[in-house]
Amino acid sequence: MTTIPRRGLAIGILLFASFMDLLDVTIVQVALPSIGADLGATQAQLEWIVSGYLLAFAVALITGGRLGDLFGRRRVFLIGIAGFTISSAAAAAAWSGDVLVATRIAQGLFAALMVPQLLASVQALFTPRERAPMYGLIGGVAGIAAVAGPVLGGWLVDADLWGLGWRSVFLINIPVGIVIFALAARFVPETRSSRPMRLDLVGVVLLSATVLAFMVPLVEGRSLGWPAWLWIPVCAGALLLVVFVAHSRRRMRRDGSALLPMPLFADRGFSAGIVTQAAFQGALNAFTLPFIIYLQVGLGVDALTAGLNLLAFSLGALVGTGAVIPLVAKVGKYLVTAGAVIMAAGVLWVLAIVADTGAAFTGWAAVWPMLVSGLGLALLIIPLVDVALATVPVADAGAASGTYSTFQQLGAASGVAISTTVFFSVVGDDWSREHMLTALQASVWVAVAGFGIAALASLLLPRRAAVQAHLEEARRLTEAEADEDASVDVAEVAPAP
Repeated sequence: MTTIPRRGLAIGILLFASFMDLLDVTIVQVALPSIGADLGATQAQLEWIVSGYLLAFAVALITGGRLGDLFGRRRVFLIGIAGFTISSAAAAAAWSGDVLVATRIAQGLFAALMVPQLLASVQALFTPRERAPMYGLIGGVAGIAAVAGPVLGGWLVDADLWGLGWRSVFLINIPVGIVIFALAARFVPETRSSRPMRLDLVGVVLLSATVLAFMVPLVEGRSLGWPAWLWIPVCAGALLLVVFVAHSRRRMRRDGSALLPMPLFADRGFSAGIVTQAAFQGALNAFTLPFIIYLQVGLGVDALTAGLNLLAFSLGALVGTGAVIPLVAKVGKYLVTAGAVIMAAGVLWVLAIVADTGAAFTGWAAVWPMLVSGLGLALLIIPLVDVALATVPVADAGAASGTYSTFQQLGAASGVAISTTVFFSVVGDDWSREHMLTALQASVWVAVAGFGIAALASLLLPRRAAVQAHLEEARRLTEAEADEDASVDVAEVAPAP
């Protein structure tokens, strides 16, 4: 692998764009009450503002990566960042809830073009031995985004810069997006796969239709009064799911380019990991969004204070990360189980403090349970992918990781939809603090159930011996690839006889 000048700068540019995406998921949550008040958005529209972004990102993520492999990662990245910036401007200018939902979906689609190019470019620009620090940096940036999102979003809403209010959480993407586009066009080298997989556009359409058939009744059902005809799209979704699976199997037999690698689902560890990932992401969002709404609407705190209430959670995750990494090979899947249980306990602890303190609740009262929950997050998320992929052939790790990312976003969107539906159903027309506390308690049990599912599914993950064998196999392949790359570099610089 020939060293490319300014590789670090190129990855830094791509990494900052990924930071924008991660930030955009959390920054909007603290702005939702202000958005609802200003636009007169319905409760269903508020749900779609969050879920629409996540769903669009999920269903287009794998396709975005394959487009980069086919047509060049820099080219696809530039299209993604340009579209993300333009759709952010459109979101800031939205004059109704429906318009904002549409622009958020556009943001998610363009994010799915830019984000996959980061990991693919790391693979293309760095040798195997050089990649580990890059992956650590990517994980660190994800943690920073989790901390910065609620705080930055709260500050922007409260600062009300130039009278823009919540619109500033989208406007901030415009100057940043322009700078990233200019830098990427100048410093990011063009790379593409030597053996790219074909696009599965039929699979994308079928998966999108399946997801929407299930999600639309869930999000819109309460506002429509749960009519009986809502079962029609649910039944259609079940049929579409069968068609999608059949199409994917046929596509895998033909050329191996199905959107989701169906044969991998026969692996118990892989499937257990998918369930664990989706349930955990759903549970996390099922807690945070109703909690932020309760703080701002029920207790009347400002957006910045609401965001700061989650700071201890994010800091706990950051602190726990360093301690967990050395334990993965020694403890294995039981770290994941313990993490899910600890998160459930932490969330219930927070809820108990909120209920006990009532209107006198402050973020300081919940610092310790938030820190504990953050530690649980580190225990769960750090080992999950390595453990879940322990029985997956290393050659299939890329496809498996892409599938995990897709289910991660689908799980998050489902958690938002289910918990907010429960929350708003309990609230009804009574927005008193006491009634909103009852609604929060109901939605928190959705989160606890999700963590419980994640804990149970984690028990089906591969055993510690399989994890150790998987890590050893990956290490051997990495060293072999590094030796091969070194041999190529020596041959390239050797003088001609």
